[in-house]
Amino acid sequence: QVQLVESGGGLVQAGGSLRLSCAASGRTFSRYAMGWFRQAPGKEREFVATISRSGASTYYADSVKGRFTISRDNAMSTVYLQMNSLKPEDTAVYYCAAKFGPLGTVVAGIPASDFGSWGQGIQVTVSS
Repeated sequence: QVQLVESGGGLVQAGGSLRLSCAASGRTFSRYAMGWFRQAPGKEREFVATISRSGASTYYADSVKGRFTISRDNAMSTVYLQMNSLKPEDTAVYYCAAKFGPLGTVVAGIPASDFGSWGQGIQVTVSS
């Protein structure tokens, strides 16, 4: 029930940085918790990061903790994923997703099935 459009992917060398953006349509963006997921060829879609509606709470997969930062600008209806110190194993298609309502308690990430709206996905390729 919210349209998501992603941008900012591309090719980067190991150790470099990229910033992904995901713009949402409408004026109800602040009602949604947001998340980022990724999927590499032949691999299952996996949780990367999520952020609460106000932006006060964030959670990260262990594999990206300390390197990636999720943030949001509710006035611009946009969520971001700043990716630093990129590694070849970060290569994947990255998806942003929206979950209506509160984020709730996050124990070990959030399953993709909790998110009702998805972006088209953008390729991130990290070369060695």
